[in-house]
Amino acid sequence: MNVFTDWLNEHLLTCPSKHFFHLDCPGCGFQRSIITLLEGDIAKSFQLYPATIPILTCFIFTALHIKFDFKYGAFVIKVLFILSVSTIVIFYLYKIFTHKLI
Repeated sequence: MNVFTDWLNEHLLTCPSKHFFHLDCPGCGFQRSIITLLEGDIAKSFQLYPATIPILTCFIFTALHIKFDFKYGAFVIKVLFILSVSTIVIFYLYKIFTHKLI
């Protein structure tokens, strides 16, 4: 796994907002958080981007719901989506108010 995560670290996509405006976008940190999660460090992954686990949970549950058609699947997907978006917005506002956008 180490070779794979090293390769991912060397091939991260460039954020257009960071590149052109030198400001973090609401998604900055997601790639690094995924890589850290793949390395097994959940705490550091959460620190880099708190919405990673809710987003991944939403994607995985949605795929399972498409395959197995759970009874309350649509409701759970809506809750997970709202949780993910809320986490992204709250974290981004935190970065704005603590002047950590740069």
